[in-house]
Amino acid sequence: MPNLAVVKPPLYLKLARQIEEQIERGALRPGDRVPSVRWLSRRQGVSISTVLEAYMWLENRGAIESRPKSGFFVRVPFVKSVPEPRFQAPAPRPACYTAGTVLAEVMAAHNPVTVPLGAALSDPELLPSHKLNLILRSIVRRNPLHSSGYDFAPGLEELRRQIARRSLEYGCNFSPAEIVTTNGAMEALNLSLRAVARPGDVIALESPTYFGVLEAVQSLGMRAIEIPTHPSEGMSCELLERAIRKHRIKACVIMANGHNPLGYVLSDDVKKRLADLTSKYEVALIEDNIYGDLVFGARQPKLVKAFDRKGTVLVCSSFSKVLAPGFRVGWVQPGRYQAEVERLKFINTVATPSLPQMVIAEYLKSGGYERYLTRLRIALAENVRMVSQAAAKYFPEGTRITRPDAGYLLWVELPKKLDSVKLFRAALAANISIVPGTIFSATGRFDNCIRISCGYRWSDTIDRAMITLGRLANDMLRPS
Repeated sequence: MPNLAVVKPPLYLKLARQIEEQIERGALRPGDRVPSVRWLSRRQGVSISTVLEAYMWLENRGAIESRPKSGFFVRVPFVKSVPEPRFQAPAPRPACYTAGTVLAEVMAAHNPVTVPLGAALSDPELLPSHKLNLILRSIVRRNPLHSSGYDFAPGLEELRRQIARRSLEYGCNFSPAEIVTTNGAMEALNLSLRAVARPGDVIALESPTYFGVLEAVQSLGMRAIEIPTHPSEGMSCELLERAIRKHRIKACVIMANGHNPLGYVLSDDVKKRLADLTSKYEVALIEDNIYGDLVFGARQPKLVKAFDRKGTVLVCSSFSKVLAPGFRVGWVQPGRYQAEVERLKFINTVATPSLPQMVIAEYLKSGGYERYLTRLRIALAENVRMVSQAAAKYFPEGTRITRPDAGYLLWVELPKKLDSVKLFRAALAANISIVPGTIFSATGRFDNCIRISCGYRWSDTIDRAMITLGRLANDMLRPS
């Protein structure tokens, strides 16, 4: 028989299992403080980063929680206090997006005095703006002619090289020549849709899904078909296959790592199944990975692209959610559709601006990106935890809340009688921005749901805003 080597679990996971076992046996009970990071590092003879990875893993599973300036504590499992949103499975049918008027209200809702629970942005204090500015000034001094020409598609070579190097983290192995830089992930998504489908074609989408995807499909004259999506397990593969057979679906758009708005990360088994299913029927799969670097776990999850064998998966992403939203630097790995994406890129915007590409490329090349991501993930996981607890405490009885595995978005299902558009308008009158659930559906579903952004650090201001939201929601449910 062949000699099969035993694969040892990572050191952080071994350490996390020890703490988890103490909790299960009652040695550590809810409310108890777990050993400090530095103490456990010295005691176990491991690095501080290993202990932090272990604690991040435990926090993501809901076993412990961090408290500012106090350390980590065993928590009462959140799942026992507030359930997840319901999985709804209506029969999928093609539809045209009709929530444009409400979306226009949402896009106009942001101003400096509004508490930002609507916009999908990280707290500026969490971003490396100072370092990016230093790099920018250095580039301007060294290369004053930095923007005197065009970086035609596929884009700046050094940036594409850095993205290709990081693709190993996703279970892929891109070459720089396979990547096209774009003006954010939205351009990458639009180029991908135009490369694989035509007006009148049917595009399968998760339900709920990011409203920008719905707007893009609608603007291109295509029709969206919503595939029922579980709040933690993702799109139903069975219903997707049935819809492909019935409606001649041309492409499918998914967010496998850090879904917007549900926040889940799909298992590798589901990712492989989606890749195999769409490949079987020659359906292009557009994978939006914009939140992929913000996964709370200690290891970077694979892309669906990692299971692609025919080049039918197109990966879209950007640095907007992790480094600099205003730089608008995105990218796409288009697989077999690269020539068409590059042609459309020239027609659409000619080229991606040079200077932001140079700054991002140098930042990635300089090292420290992974350490920065670890700090950012910890901060965002803490924000999500605090907002989730506030929603459970202040919102009406019967509220259901997602358990995000990545990013900073929380999907909240309120009692059925509550109108999320009315709540959005009432909150805006109180200088609080949220996003109503109806704009995440082509058919107007989720009218009792809202999306809350947890990107900003927890503060008394956000706590008061959550109290106000809960009061407004409760007032709307009372008989007139």
